[in-house]
Amino acid sequence: MSVIRQMTYQAVGRAAAPVEAMSFDRLRELNDGGTQRADFHVLAVVDAGRGCVTVDFLRHPLRARSAVWVAPGAVHRWDDIANVTGHIVLFVPTAPVTPATRELAAFPDLAAQWNIGDADWPFVDAALTHLLLEESAPPAAATMELPEILLSALIARLGPLPGEAGPTNPVFRLFRSSVEAHFREHHDAGYYARALGYAPRTLSRAVQRVTGRTAKAYIVDRIVLEAKRLLAHERLTAADCARTLGFPDASNFSVFFQKATGMRPGAWQTAATVERGRTSPHDDGHGPMS
Repeated sequence: MSVIRQMTYQAVGRAAAPVEAMSFDRLRELNDGGTQRADFHVLAVVDAGRGCVTVDFLRHPLRARSAVWVAPGAVHRWDDIANVTGHIVLFVPTAPVTPATRELAAFPDLAAQWNIGDADWPFVDAALTHLLLEESAPPAAATMELPEILLSALIARLGPLPGEAGPTNPVFRLFRSSVEAHFREHHDAGYYARALGYAPRTLSRAVQRVTGRTAKAYIVDRIVLEAKRLLAHERLTAADCARTLGFPDASNFSVFFQKATGMRPGAWQTAATVERGRTSPHDDGHGPMS
């Protein structure tokens, strides 16, 4: 298993453009077959064909009139895109211009893949076509604002993603931001309740309304996801993971990981290696920027 490739946003063509689009044909040309983690959003709309994408260890089907959203920090790999047609939009987290779309882009639990309904498809297709048309404008005719506006229109037309109540709860917004900043040092829901000034029950109810999980379960899931990333892609040992994720020692981390996943860290790492080797002959990677 190769080490994860870190990608940073570097716009091509227009200086400092916060939005860039490409076709799946172009994506196939740029594939390096690897697994990546980007600091920008990857939003794909599939017109036709079938394939697969893996996002944070979960495989998702690609099919006609479906969408994929890979948020910054998520580990992803294009497993099979040989027959897929459509377009990919890359954008920095601050690119959406409306409050609703910018907040949606900041939501950490976005669905990675979903199908676009027949009634919604003409609007999504029109919004994407307009964005692509603006992307093709000559530099002299291009404006910095229009791609951001059109990206926001596309996100709005794609709508709230399935399985989420939406990033509308202010208590949850504060909680998720605090968890992202401190989950490596603080594993206790009580810490976040105290830090944010809420009663533990108030905090847990707010988290559960949005995610369907308690505050404690949300924190555990976030730590486990990061542990899986470190084990699978950084090839860290249990001891290294323990140090990185704020556990007192490897034994403590191993007990935590096994309780959450049903497997010891080493066994999970071995299984992930076998799975990666089994799928790698058909891998396609996304790597237009680094």
